[in-house]
Amino acid sequence: MSTDTIIDGVPPGPRTPMPVQTLGMLTRQRPYLERLRRRYGNMFSIDVLGLGPMVVLAEPDLIKHTFQADPTVLHAGSRSPLRRVLGDNSLLGIDEDHHMEQRKLLLPPFKGARMKAYEPLIEEIAIAEVETWPVGVEFPTAKSMQRITLRAILRAVFGAEGARLRELEELLPPWTEQGQHLSRFPQIQKDWGRFSPWGRFLALRARVDAILDTLIEDTKNAPDLAERPDVLALMVQARREDGSPLANAEIRDQLVTMLAAGHETTAHTLSWAVERLRRNPDVLARLVAEVDEGGKALRDATILEVQRQRPVISFAGRHTIKPFEVGGYRIPQGRLIGLSAGLTHYDPNLFERPDVFNPDRFMDARPGTYSWIPFGGGRRRCIGATFAHMELDVVLRVILERVAFAPTAEPDEPWKFKGVAWSPAGGGMARVTRRPARAARAPEVAAAA
Repeated sequence: MSTDTIIDGVPPGPRTPMPVQTLGMLTRQRPYLERLRRRYGNMFSIDVLGLGPMVVLAEPDLIKHTFQADPTVLHAGSRSPLRRVLGDNSLLGIDEDHHMEQRKLLLPPFKGARMKAYEPLIEEIAIAEVETWPVGVEFPTAKSMQRITLRAILRAVFGAEGARLRELEELLPPWTEQGQHLSRFPQIQKDWGRFSPWGRFLALRARVDAILDTLIEDTKNAPDLAERPDVLALMVQARREDGSPLANAEIRDQLVTMLAAGHETTAHTLSWAVERLRRNPDVLARLVAEVDEGGKALRDATILEVQRQRPVISFAGRHTIKPFEVGGYRIPQGRLIGLSAGLTHYDPNLFERPDVFNPDRFMDARPGTYSWIPFGGGRRRCIGATFAHMELDVVLRVILERVAFAPTAEPDEPWKFKGVAWSPAGGGMARVTRRPARAARAPEVAAAA
């Protein structure tokens, strides 16, 4: 596009007061955004309490251009509302060279064959939890899924066991809950003592940090350090190009970042999977038949389709540090750009009949890099995406092997905003019966191949 067609400023958007726009975003986000897209197209402006003026993008070419932008022009970390919650060293709160250095150090544990080493651990945790599910009564699966994903991260990532595992399981859920809500309101992130919300949050974080410091020191001194599979063991061995190790504060911030980014988001996706499958009994029956035969192709496609229809993170955010040209506009410095998964995933030009839950759309075709974005994209794509998919796959397999879901004709569960992520408002309600135990699980088709 020639420079004389570039408009200085932001695209048009609704003129309604900010409280009205905020209400629409919090209570009926996707219908509200769809209404704005119909009126303004795939690029428009909104103004939301806690976020301020924001430019929304909902088209793959615009999203690709933004994800691939110069990191000195667009920041995702320094202006992030999560920076103060997760710590100054958090991968989600840093930018440019610092971000790339930390990302390079943290990526190896989440690649390749190492994922296979975590699968038996995830399976063990999932089996123990699913065996506690009540039979024949409606119950929300959300808390159960959160226990699975929390313990999975504490053991596979933190390497926590015994008393420290139990302490962290007690402390981290309230810390995560408080952090989600406080991240939305930077104005109250002030320590007015132990009775203030931020003061209570900092006190909890101090207790978490004290336990993490003991975990870090024990790991550094572990005689089997080189053989340990957990992410913490690799982090304490990581070295920068100058040979220096990561400081304790850096390791702590990255550990809680991995927890915050991967614990509740994966749990919500699992709850959404239950909600979707109970309302699509044909897909559920095929999944059960597949797991009994030792396959996984449909399960993989189902995970992708759940993440398309119910993305738990609805926006990837970028802040303009310098003016940024996109879609015919030169967005001024200091503006938030929101790349909308919720809109893009429901674009009928990208996904045929997007309101229909149809895993078969991903059986023979992988989703587009910039049209399917539950993990963000570009340099800042979630480093735990492979771990999350592995965890979703293992837990879903364990569930399908051990229980049978009763289908339901109830309306879809509404979306509920949890402060950062979206979950099913009912908690992923389920009614199950026990399936007959099998002597041994059939080998998966992928492994056999």
